[in-house]
Amino acid sequence: MAAAIETFAVTDTISQVIRDLGLIGLVALMFVENVFPPIPSEVVLPLAGFFVARGELSFVGVLFAATLGSVLGSILLYELARYGGRPFVLRYGSLLRVGPEELDRADAWFVRRGPIVVLVGRCIPGVRSLVSLPAGMLKMSRVAYILLTLAGSLVWNTALIGIGWILGEEWGKVSDVIGSVSTPLVIVVLLVLGVLSFVWWWRRHPSRRLD
Repeated sequence: MAAAIETFAVTDTISQVIRDLGLIGLVALMFVENVFPPIPSEVVLPLAGFFVARGELSFVGVLFAATLGSVLGSILLYELARYGGRPFVLRYGSLLRVGPEELDRADAWFVRRGPIVVLVGRCIPGVRSLVSLPAGMLKMSRVAYILLTLAGSLVWNTALIGIGWILGEEWGKVSDVIGSVSTPLVIVVLLVLGVLSFVWWWRRHPSRRLD
């Protein structure tokens, strides 16, 4: 019951911000969503799509605002991790909702296949913000990071805004569906990354192939 009340309060607040501030409010919401994951894009974006369906906002404007906020928020995390390093991330991990174990896993994924992790990770709930940290700590190229983040964010934002637009009044079902498939999705992505890493190693080390 308490969780339902909290979810309603968050949704009502997000709706009010978009109504009052329009696209600028959406930029701010997506910026904060990337820095503080408790504000879920699975709610913000379908709700914005609902406003598109009602004719209160344009699809192009919503997509641009959401993507701008996403990229700016991810750049902030990247720069903080780049200059502060692992000590900074661990010190403020409670605010970022990142613990040592999550950070270790992110580091391991990134070392194996950094660009793919950033690109695909931007489309996975719970991982979207996390990929910015190892990218910054390991000093991934800024240009590559921004381009990959932009591409991944465009895919994620387009999908959720579009679904909210199509569902209209039923936009709230999106977060429930995404929540139920997020864990299997992470598992599938990890398997794909593992296969890609093996193929890469196989091609780079032909002398170690089995006869």
